[in-house]
Amino acid sequence: MVSGELRARFFDALDREGGSVSAAARVVGVNRATAYGWARKAGVRGRGKPGRGGHPGRAEYERLRASGMRRQDAAAQVGVNERTAEDWDRGVRKTNGSRVYPGGRLVDYKTGVTTYVGRLAEPSMAVLEAELHPRFLTLAEREMIADLLRQDVSLREIGRRLGRSASTIKREVDRHLSTGGSYRPYAAQRSWAKGRARPKDAKLAAEGPLREYVTAKLAVRWSPEQICHALVKEFPDDGSMRVSPETIYQAIYVQARGGLHREVAAALRTGRTRRKPHKQSDRRNPRFADPMVMISERPPEVADRAVPGHWEGDLIVGTRSESAIVTLVERTTRYVLLGHLPGGHTAEEVRDVLVPLIGTLPEHLRGSLTWDQGCEMAAHKQFSVATNVPVYFCDPHSPWQRGSNENTNGLLRQYFPKSTDLSAYGPEDLEHVAQELNGRPRKTLDWDTPAERLRKLLTAT
Repeated sequence: MVSGELRARFFDALDREGGSVSAAARVVGVNRATAYGWARKAGVRGRGKPGRGGHPGRAEYERLRASGMRRQDAAAQVGVNERTAEDWDRGVRKTNGSRVYPGGRLVDYKTGVTTYVGRLAEPSMAVLEAELHPRFLTLAEREMIADLLRQDVSLREIGRRLGRSASTIKREVDRHLSTGGSYRPYAAQRSWAKGRARPKDAKLAAEGPLREYVTAKLAVRWSPEQICHALVKEFPDDGSMRVSPETIYQAIYVQARGGLHREVAAALRTGRTRRKPHKQSDRRNPRFADPMVMISERPPEVADRAVPGHWEGDLIVGTRSESAIVTLVERTTRYVLLGHLPGGHTAEEVRDVLVPLIGTLPEHLRGSLTWDQGCEMAAHKQFSVATNVPVYFCDPHSPWQRGSNENTNGLLRQYFPKSTDLSAYGPEDLEHVAQELNGRPRKTLDWDTPAERLRKLLTAT
């Protein structure tokens, strides 16, 4: 039951936040739906998002950006997504499922249609005076440039007074000189605003030989990159027959938003009708809840196989991934241990097999375990606590980092071919297979068997 004190704190916060129910809910830490229910019962109507800027943290974000802070850091500090912060920097507004760009370009993401508001008209004063990223010259700065030019101030001195480089001022003046040779700030601002809107159709939107070529190659399942390079080879002297892979992808996915899902699925190998964003390296989600210790932190004596007792592990999986076998290989002796997983291979099931399997070993042969980043090792911390054996994880897509185990799994496929139901084999069958492998002489052991090498280790201590 929510206390009356919390509700009273909410209404106090509502007054402080200018009537914004959402902002007040955040302040007191209650669910927004609950807060709106309290407001309705009290006959209070929220005033929406405070101010013209929308998000309550936008003013703080713009202050941080003006102070020189990176976009990513400023967005994290005010608690907004970096894409939202990028929109703020670019002056993009969101309305009814559409994005309105400075200059009038409007993209409807429900239909994929791009239009231009006032495409042929002069930009409005709202566009001319829109608050933009600091890297763009403002109308006030252009007015100052015109005033200083009339006073015969040098371009370098103008740049110093505006805090801009002299080359920026020179490009601005050269680009927007009138026919009479004078610089007119309002004409320059209008010209710049119209140029930002890019009021032209997409390259593949118009009928023509380029679109026909791209369509024909997509129909025979060529990738956009293949089409891009083929155009250069087939039309080396025709600059109009050029298109980048990104332009093709954009044309395809805009059609998908318009309803051509089946056509897109046929055109692309992935069959996706929505783009899949590439994750940035510094934003990679943690693989497991407990942090991994990577193979690069493994002690040197493990890597050179000088000290016995360090193991490599993996699973071999049966048909339809319904059953599995745990495989452990000791790095120095190549001794094999097998664990039985007849009903599944969840993290808990793998942990419950690994703990007793490692527990059969003497203390001095429980050095470490190296595994890949498979989800079956999500309980690695619990395994380490139970056995006092640290787990080191290989880099993604690097099976050679546990080469002994990969080789052993290949040998085990002689006994358990792929697409085999591994639940049909009991613990006794696995023990028999392990004994056979451990009894084979190995070239890497100077033709000793793994069992002989392990026996020497056990008798020497």
